[in-house]
Amino acid sequence: MGTFSHLVEVGDPRGERFEQVEALVDTGATFTVLPAGLLNRLGVPVLRQVRFRLADASAVERDVGETVVRLAGQLITTTVVFGEEGTPSLLGAVTLETALLTVDPVAQRLVPTEALLMTSL
Repeated sequence: MGTFSHLVEVGDPRGERFEQVEALVDTGATFTVLPAGLLNRLGVPVLRQVRFRLADASAVERDVGETVVRLAGQLITTTVVFGEEGTPSLLGAVTLETALLTVDPVAQRLVPTEALLMTSL
């Protein structure tokens, strides 16, 4: 299947300034992870700390905030993790779902999808 990267523009919370980042598409990551330095530079406030389970079964706590990103021509607000410097940026499942994008792993691209709304009549 493989992995692939996708360009995302990360903005300040007001959506006035943006920086482009190449992020690894990672549907196994709940939230999008970006370098803390970038998020601090854009003025993204820390809202809380979240405990994360890593692939090796260990756990870490990371700061989490919310900001605006531009992805596949859409401007959305999403949850972001303040990643340690030197670690790759990750485009996580919440951001992908909020942007209504799915992953085509064979063609290594993001594909628009429909939103689902289940109601009883």
